Amino acid sequence: MNASPQSSAATAANDTTAEATAPTRTREPKVRAPELIGRRWMNSGGKELTLADLRGKVVLLDFWTFCCINCLHVLDELRPLEEKYAGELVIIGVHSPKFEFERTVEAVDQAVERYQVEHLVLDDPDLVTWQAYTARAWPTLAVIDPEGYLVATLSGEGHGAGLGEIIEGLIAEHSAKGTLHSGDGPYVPPPAPETELFYPGKVTVLPSGSLLVADSGHHSLVEYSADGQTVLRRIGTGERGLTDGDFATAQFSEPGGITVLPEDVAARAGYQLIVADTVNHVLRGIDLETETVRTIAGTGEQHMVGAIDNVRGTHGALGRYSGPALDVKLSSPWDVLFVPATGEVVVAMAGNHTIWSFDPVTGNIRLLSGTMNEGLVNGDAVSAWFAQSSGLDLHPDGSVIVADSETSAIRRLDPASGEATTLVGTGLFDFGFRDGPAAEARLQHPLGVRTLPDGSLAIADTYNGAIRRYDFTTNEVSTLARGLREPSDILVVEAGAASGDTAGGTGAGSGTAELLVVESANHSLTRVTLPKDAQRVDEGAQTSHRPSTELAAGPVAISVSFTVPAGQKLDDRWGDPTYLQVSSTPPELIVSGGGGAEGLSRDIVIDPEATSGVLHVTARAAACDGEPGGEIPLHAACHLYQQDWGIPVELTEAGPSVLDLDLRGA
Repeated sequence: MNASPQSSAATAANDTTAEATAPTRTREPKVRAPELIGRRWMNSGGKELTLADLRGKVVLLDFWTFCCINCLHVLDELRPLEEKYAGELVIIGVHSPKFEFERTVEAVDQAVERYQVEHLVLDDPDLVTWQAYTARAWPTLAVIDPEGYLVATLSGEGHGAGLGEIIEGLIAEHSAKGTLHSGDGPYVPPPAPETELFYPGKVTVLPSGSLLVADSGHHSLVEYSADGQTVLRRIGTGERGLTDGDFATAQFSEPGGITVLPEDVAARAGYQLIVADTVNHVLRGIDLETETVRTIAGTGEQHMVGAIDNVRGTHGALGRYSGPALDVKLSSPWDVLFVPATGEVVVAMAGNHTIWSFDPVTGNIRLLSGTMNEGLVNGDAVSAWFAQSSGLDLHPDGSVIVADSETSAIRRLDPASGEATTLVGTGLFDFGFRDGPAAEARLQHPLGVRTLPDGSLAIADTYNGAIRRYDFTTNEVSTLARGLREPSDILVVEAGAASGDTAGGTGAGSGTAELLVVESANHSLTRVTLPKDAQRVDEGAQTSHRPSTELAAGPVAISVSFTVPAGQKLDDRWGDPTYLQVSSTPPELIVSGGGGAEGLSRDIVIDPEATSGVLHVTARAAACDGEPGGEIPLHAACHLYQQDWGIPVELTEAGPSVLDLDLRGA
C-alpha cells in the first residue's frame, strides 16, 4: 500500500506497504511519544483523550487508511492481541487518509463500523499525528510504554508475534516497576447496528433467478427472491470464523465475490457456487442441493509476499505457483469469475496484487498474472502489475474486465495468457471525478464492473459514490448515476421486471434496462434506471500529494542497509539471500540499471532530460534462526524481510547522487 513521503530520502521514501519488516527498537536516550492530535476521537464514548490519560497502559498505535488491504490485514492481526492483553494494552487506530473520500467524517465512521474496529480510533485527516511519528507507510505501528516513551516502530504487516513479544516484555518490566495499571481501558463500544444487510459486498443471480448477496459485514450469504425484497435463506451463522458444514453451521469472514459454475462443471466439481471468503484467505464451494459449504482453495493462513514455507511440504518462496489449491496460502481473494473459454475461475487476489486461476474440476490453482508488486504496469503475465484488484466481469469478446481499485483503474485481462492492458487510469496516486476521453478521465477506488447490453461497461466508482460508463467505441467515460453510498457491485436487470432477469436492452439510453447496485454503505440493494443520456462530469483530477526527494539526474547509487536480527543469520544455503528490484514511473525515467537482481545495492542512470518521476524499489533479505558463522539447523524457523518503496523524486542539479534506504535497522 502507498504511503506519504517525508523530507529526506531515508525517511520520505516509503510510500508502499512494508511487508513484514522487523521492529526497530528505540535506543537511549528515551524519546517521549508525541501527543496524539486529530480531528476527533472515535469509540471513546465522546471523550477527548491525551497520552497522559493512557499512562500505565501499553499503547499500540496503528496508522491505517481503510482503502489499504494491508491495513485491513493488520486489523485482523491485532484482534488476538487486544483480546489477550485487554487489561494492559490500549490500541489506537490513527486513521491517516490517502484518497480525498477517506478524509470525510461519514466515510471514516462507516469504515470503523464496516471493519468492526473494536478499539479507539483517532481521526487524523491532515496527517498531523502521522507526521509527528514520522510514519513512512500504510500500515505503520508504534509502541508506547506505560511511562509514555516510544519504544518500537514497525512498518507493514505480519508483526503479530513480534508485537506479542514486545508487549509481554513491557508488561513484565512495568509490573516490576509498579508503573503498569491493569484494568478496563478507555474503549467504549458503539451501539450495534440493526440492519438486514450490513455492508454487503457482491451480488450474483442464481440459476433459479433468485439473488445471492455477500453480506460481508454479517459474515454470511443471503439469498433473496428475484425482486430483491424477500429473504429466502441465509448461509452461515453470522459469526466470524472458518468452519465448513451445512448452511446453519458454516462460518465465513467478510465474504466477497460469488460466481456460478455451469451445470456440467458443477456436476464434476460437486458444488455450484464459488465464494471468495476474503478475510479467511480461502475460496469456498457452495452446494445448493445438499446445502453444504466446503473449503476448496487456501489453507486459512495469509500468504505474505516472499514468505518462506508458503506451500506445505516445501521450502522456498511462492514463485509462479501452480498446483493443489488446498496446499497454498492465498491473500484476500476479493472477487471470482468463471471463464467458459478456459474452464477456470479467475480470482482477484487483492491482498498481494495478483490475478489467479482456479480449476474447480482438478482442484488446482495457478498464479495467472502479476508480480506481487503494487502499481499500474501493463504487460504479459510475468511483468504486469496490479493494485488491489477488487471486481471482475466477462466481456463478450472473452476478455476479463478488472476493477483495479488502488490505481483507480479499469484493466483488461486475457484469461488464457494473463496479459494485461489498461482502459482507464494512470497510476497509483492519480484519481478524481472526471468524464471525457479515457486518457484524461479519472475514477476514485472502483470496486465493481459490469458489461452493459451494448458492450460498454458500468463501473461502480465506489469512493465517488457514482456509476460511471466506459464506451469501447468512443473510448470515453461518462456518468450514469451519482449520490450513491459506496457502490461496490452491479447487476443489469430488465426495467420493471424481476431483479434477477437478464437485461436485453442496448445499454445506457435504451430505456429497457436497469442496474441493481450493491449500495454497501447504505446496507441495501438499490435500483438505478439507466438514463437516456449519460452525464458529463468534471470535478477535476487529483493526486495524492507527497513532498518529493531531490536527486541528481544521471548516475545514482541506490544502497539498502540490512542488519540481521540477533539470533539469526543470512540464509545463504542457496546463494545470495538478498534481492533488489528497481523500476520507475514513467519507465523512461531510468535509462539503465532497472530490473531485479541479487544484492542490496544498484547503480542506475536517470534520464538527464527528466524533471520528476517515481522510483519503485523493492528489497528483500532471507534469514533463519542460527548463530552467525554456524550451520542453520534443519528445521530452523526462517524469515523473509521485505520493504517496498515508491519514491517521488525531483531532479535538480544540486541534488545528491546517492539514495540510501533501510530495510531493517539494528
